[in-house]
Amino acid sequence: MVAVAGSVRPAAHGAGVQDLVAGVRSLRPAATGAGLIDQIRGLEDLKSTAAAAQARLSIAFDHLERQRQAGAGVPAAEQGQGVAAQIALARRESPNRGSRYLGLARALVTEMPHTLTALDTGQLSEWRATLIAKETACLTTHDRAAVDEELAPDTGTFHGAGNRTITTATKAAAYRLDPLSVTQRATRAANGRRVSLRPAPDTMTLLTALLPVAEGVATYTALTREADTLKSTGDPRTRAQIMADTLVERITGTPGGITGITINLVMTDRTLLQADSEPARLPGYGTIPAGWARHLARHGTKTRNPDAAKLKTWVRRLYTAPSTGDLIAMDSTARLFPPALRRLIEVRDDTCRTPYCDAPIRHHDHILPWHNGGPTTIENGAGLCEACNHTKEQPGWNTTATPPKPSTPIPPPQGRPRHHTQLTTPTGHTYHSTAPPPPGTSLTPGPRTIEAMPRAGTPSLLRQLKRRRLQRIRGTKPGTPLPQGAASWIPRDLAKC
Repeated sequence: MVAVAGSVRPAAHGAGVQDLVAGVRSLRPAATGAGLIDQIRGLEDLKSTAAAAQARLSIAFDHLERQRQAGAGVPAAEQGQGVAAQIALARRESPNRGSRYLGLARALVTEMPHTLTALDTGQLSEWRATLIAKETACLTTHDRAAVDEELAPDTGTFHGAGNRTITTATKAAAYRLDPLSVTQRATRAANGRRVSLRPAPDTMTLLTALLPVAEGVATYTALTREADTLKSTGDPRTRAQIMADTLVERITGTPGGITGITINLVMTDRTLLQADSEPARLPGYGTIPAGWARHLARHGTKTRNPDAAKLKTWVRRLYTAPSTGDLIAMDSTARLFPPALRRLIEVRDDTCRTPYCDAPIRHHDHILPWHNGGPTTIENGAGLCEACNHTKEQPGWNTTATPPKPSTPIPPPQGRPRHHTQLTTPTGHTYHSTAPPPPGTSLTPGPRTIEAMPRAGTPSLLRQLKRRRLQRIRGTKPGTPLPQGAASWIPRDLAKC
């Protein structure tokens, strides 16, 4: 998701803040090394002071919004909803981080005056203030204030101390005051167990599991024993490779009840048929090299263990139109998005469409609500995470979509704009979200010389693409025989066209 944030008020930042920003921008480097170091240190102190001021302003905004919501008749239990999301947009962060930041600001301003003063005077960075607040989160308000007073960061207690030293000292103080709460916190931590997936370089990925210590050690021990057993029988793979392969095979194997997996692969016709270097996109992972995408399109995925061959993996290939990056569109008269349309929205949006939110898509939402006459179409659909979908339903939030231009076989020089939405918050600020560029398109539209292509969705599309590729291989003279193996990499479904 590509987001550009803006404000409806020219002086929304406030004259004082604008003057401060202008002063920093006009700062000229000192002439000596010592002077440059002094400037760097001064700017670091300024960052801490700005963080403390931002925390105070966030709490002031929280109080103001709660008063406004109370005056509008919002129940007390629901007051404050949407505050963290607005602060997150202002800080250019995800709603999840905005919620955590509001909790930090509330702790610093209302419960930890010494830590806030240390932040304000540059004795602590925002991250180190966060560490102190995090390690005291399980304490009562009274005990948290007592830890803050005992540590007294504003008196230079942590001068020269690193992150680990600050964390250890805070943990020790919290345990001395309330050992039971600290112990219960460790017990409740098991409720936060989860599995996450993050991209890694070179078409690799990091599959991480946060588990209770017993289950985590047991899982690792089982993988280690299996690796030792196979190595003792002469398996040429390294122990690390065997453990990784065993993990995949045991999770995705048919004994666990999984019979197949579908992988969406988004690529241009040029990447597939012309050996173009334009990278493809694998939803849920990110950008992958063109050569690897062609290999995946032709061969799919193959398990290294013949016993696990029963696991079927389908690769759904989605092709984008030249320059515009359009995917095939469809609509529905139903209130809920049909499965095919949901998949199309997920491929187009990739992650949650709220600006700065990279969370996985969990809800397929009508931009113009269905009960207000909004159609169930690709243009009126947006992929959102669960939190953002609930937030946009709060009073004062509004989302609109910019209708795309009609598709044409030969797009105009600037190309058709990608799907775009505008989010308006209760304070009147507007934020813009544009769908990420599919393979073959750029972040900023610009002229691109392309060859006229058959219209997407026509029955002869694949046949024409294959014929064009073969003509390029033959050269200009019809009937020229193909070089040996020239078309061997073309996927089987295209070879049958």
